[in-house]
Amino acid sequence: MKRTKFLLDEKDMPTQWYNILPDLPEPLPPVLHPGTGKPVTPDDLAPLFPMSLIMQEFSPERYIDIPEEVQEIYHTWRPTILHRAYRLEKALDTPAKIFYKYEGTSQAGSHKPNTAVAQAYYNKKEGIKRMTTETGAGQWGSALSMGCMFFGIELKVYMVRISYDQKPYRRVMMETWGATCVPSPSPDTKAGRDMLAKDPDCPGSLGLAISEAVEDAATRDDTHYSLGSVLNHVLLHQTINGLETRKLMMEQADAYPDIIVGCIGGGSNYAGLFLPFIKDKIEGRKPDLRIINVEPASCPTLTKGPYTYDFGDVAGLTPLLKMYTLGHDFIPPPVHAGGLRYHGMAPIICHLYNLGLVEARAEHQLGTFEAGIQFARTEGIISAPETNHAIRVTIDEALKCKESGEAKVILLAHSGHGHVDMAAYEAYLSGKLEDYAYPEDKVKEALEHLPEVPAEYK
Repeated sequence: MKRTKFLLDEKDMPTQWYNILPDLPEPLPPVLHPGTGKPVTPDDLAPLFPMSLIMQEFSPERYIDIPEEVQEIYHTWRPTILHRAYRLEKALDTPAKIFYKYEGTSQAGSHKPNTAVAQAYYNKKEGIKRMTTETGAGQWGSALSMGCMFFGIELKVYMVRISYDQKPYRRVMMETWGATCVPSPSPDTKAGRDMLAKDPDCPGSLGLAISEAVEDAATRDDTHYSLGSVLNHVLLHQTINGLETRKLMMEQADAYPDIIVGCIGGGSNYAGLFLPFIKDKIEGRKPDLRIINVEPASCPTLTKGPYTYDFGDVAGLTPLLKMYTLGHDFIPPPVHAGGLRYHGMAPIICHLYNLGLVEARAEHQLGTFEAGIQFARTEGIISAPETNHAIRVTIDEALKCKESGEAKVILLAHSGHGHVDMAAYEAYLSGKLEDYAYPEDKVKEALEHLPEVPAEYK
């Protein structure tokens, strides 16, 4: 009988996260202070984050222990299952071997609790009573709501307006776990009020929601801010998924991926899967390994943006990150993959892309839903709109194998289910969903407002 599921025992779940920083072939460009233009210090970040997370952000250690209290909560849904997609392979008539690591079995339905629980824990240890955050599609907001619930922390979530309207049940999930959720832009912050004055119908963006959450936290002594993607410590926490997957592929499935595919908005989900594998490529053991980052064609950060320093938010409150960016002022079109509507990208992914170690591809909305429907009608899982972007490219690569006759191993980072995204599927199935063109003029305008940095960092 063919084996379709590969699962670690709880006792075999990784007890450390993997930190890519000491294994990078070139050091990551420094994070710059927006006021001085010089590299930030831990003290610069202390008003927003607990010192333990700040230390993880810059840590030279290859492996970092997962606290036992975090492991205990992880065990309520981890380890997660590695699947072999036999039914999809048959439908495509491809010799490719398709595997997917499914993160949709967490209580929040996605990969996001991997860092949400860890961040809530470290804030609790530092005595923090209240936290703020942003969320796009609501996956991060609901996950952090759950994480804060476990540790008795109050949470306020600024949810991007278009997703707040499109995905009301994400808000209900947050409120069920005890959080407060408001649409962004909101009247609760200066950043929100300024945008509403400029455009009362603004659909919002992750960059703007970040501005509101950072402003809220920075103006209160009892509050810390939490970011659900982009930063090094967030990607670090997500590597538990890649470490599990690597162990399962090599010890149980007797396979190693030729191609790894995942969707990117801020980059944490996909990086968490591929970072434990890219070490083999960097060190020359798997030089031909292909790592494909998939983003929306309407918000093509890696494929269209310049590699430069920019703010992580609209209002310019965050430190300056070296990343591919469409400009911090850019408000992406209202695609249903709300978690991918971000102007920038994780500096680690950008650095690897700049070094030629990973690839990027941009996909239109309709094609991704077509792929998501095919996945649902073969594998049975209704996937999040974000994940559908990766499924699109996974199918395309499998069809290339059909043409070439190559039995390549393709690994899909499946970030979560789409059970609260059914309005998007309804729009697609009824023919109402549309593609959005790349808004070149708006990007060009936003890129005119990039911050100045000292010459040595350009």
